[in-house]
This record gives sequence, structure tokens and C-alpha cells, in this order.
Amino acid sequence: MARFGSTVAFVVNHVRYKAGQTYADTKGNAIGNDVVWASIASSASMSPGLVPLDGSATTIHNGSRFAGQSYRIDGVNSVGGQ
Repeated sequence: MARFGSTVAFVVNHVRYKAGQTYADTKGNAIGNDVVWASIASSASMSPGLVPLDGSATTIHNGSRFAGQSYRIDGVNSVGGQ
């Protein structure tokens, strides 16, 4: 199981993802309104502002270039949009 929460809005492959959304690596791991993003399970797919919500997500995050980043919500980066 790997679930992440987002503290910022970001764009991946021309798709905009909203701040405050929760992401899971598989449909089976998704809870409620989680967005399933299979490639999130790869450290190379990590985006800044993704907060690990479980042990597997923490392992993935620690292997990414964003390991050790601090999390904060501020200004325009926290605006979800469409």
C-alpha cells in the first residue's frame, strides 16, 4: 500500500492535480475519493509536496529526490483549481 496526500497543486504530463487530493498506487489501496496513480510507486515519479501517508509511501519518498523536504502550504501553490 502506498498513499500520498498533496500539499500543493502540480502538473504531470499536462494533467493538473489539486492540492489536498489523496493518491494511491493501486485501486485496491485507494480509500474513498483517492486518485489512482500507478506510477506514483516509483521514486522517479515523485512530485514536490506529496506527503507520505503510510510506510510504503515513506519508503518511496525517502528514495526520491525530495527526501528530507519540509512540508508547508502557502499561497498559490496551495490553490487547487481545475
